[in-house]
Amino acid sequence: MWQAPPAPVSREWLPVLDMPAPGPQNRWTVLLRFLLLIPQFVVVWVLSVVAFLVTVIGWFGALVLGRLPGFAADYLTAYLPYDTRVAAYLMLTVDRYPPFRFRVPEYPVQVELRPGELNRLAVLFRIVLVIPASIVQGLVYAGWWLVSLVIWLVVLLLGRMPQALYEATTAIVRYRMRYLAYLVMLTPAYPKRLFGEEPGSEPERVSATRPLVLSGAGRGLVVLFLFLGVVSWATSSVTASVNSDDNDDDYGPNPTEHVMAPLVPGPADRG
Repeated sequence: MWQAPPAPVSREWLPVLDMPAPGPQNRWTVLLRFLLLIPQFVVVWVLSVVAFLVTVIGWFGALVLGRLPGFAADYLTAYLPYDTRVAAYLMLTVDRYPPFRFRVPEYPVQVELRPGELNRLAVLFRIVLVIPASIVQGLVYAGWWLVSLVIWLVVLLLGRMPQALYEATTAIVRYRMRYLAYLVMLTPAYPKRLFGEEPGSEPERVSATRPLVLSGAGRGLVVLFLFLGVVSWATSSVTASVNSDDNDDDYGPNPTEHVMAPLVPGPADRG
């Protein structure tokens, strides 16, 4: 009996991060990495303020149109790769300084985005839907920063980033990029694959991170960063709770006011 061929399985397209394999790095640029990036931090902050305003306007537009308005998609598809290039350089995965330009096809770090149709219901509840991904990326990012001094010393001494550490770090950079892309509605695809793709899942290798296949050591480091992020969050929560109790003792009991630590820890100062 004749049977119809099975329908092709549609694969969800996720934003792509293309990066080269880890290579030698100039120890002087590694030593002074944070200082070198101060001008970039200022630029990224200004661009992020504009991106926030554009995203808010784009959210209303996406509810009506079912996609981002053209001006919002154009700006955000330029801003997100810029932010990702700075993050990749900051986290020691590349040694080439990110240029102060939006379009840099010659730079080793590239982001591929495909803004398109959006589910209006998912747009309406985007800020709620993104909470789990926000927690995951916040914890793993905080865990990386908790041991960033050790990572910096390793790269400084070796003059390169070890392969397993490179895999774990690029996985974090990619997940963060996908999280931001979903948050600003550049993609309908929920951020996923923090631990990379399975071997053989892609037809061909385009770059060192496409597909991003993590070794056992690389996945172990991602788990370690997640664990350290959880520890950091738990510690900060306990500390904040103790400080809150001390303040209540000093100024009198007030059961309706409690100072809680941020849900997602990070390297930023909480003073």
